Amino acid sequence: MPEAQDGEDLPTLARGPSIRVLPKLDDTNRFFWTSGVDGVLRFLRCQEPGCRRYVHPPAPVCPYCEGAALAPEAVSGRGRLHSFTVNHQQWIPGSDRYVIGLVTIAEQDDVRLMTNLVDCPEDAIALDMEVEVVFEPVEDVWLPLFRLAS
Repeated sequence: MPEAQDGEDLPTLARGPSIRVLPKLDDTNRFFWTSGVDGVLRFLRCQEPGCRRYVHPPAPVCPYCEGAALAPEAVSGRGRLHSFTVNHQQWIPGSDRYVIGLVTIAEQDDVRLMTNLVDCPEDAIALDMEVEVVFEPVEDVWLPLFRLAS
């Protein structure tokens, strides 16, 4: 983070909320919320030869071909920022503002993940910027967050 010069304001560093509501793990989504343990982002992917589409959020049936052959597969962890907002409302007492982003994964442009942007100055955040996944372990889940791609 740069040092402030006389009278200059430093950019606010994007980070997530201080307290997070965690997902309830079940047989359909457990792979997604625990895949960060090895630093790899995974999504369900249809295994039907004519389809092979990624499916998110996790579901028991492919919404594209209605096939039931779905399996978790690793993705690059890279994507682009489709949309974002800065949450200024202090929903949790003592919490700072944070950035909520909608990230499109590199492998399939209609798969988007609602997440937080972290580790970057708020004034550097722009639509369509390249981002990469980082994981935040909380209890028994690994939350996929995104930062500016290196």
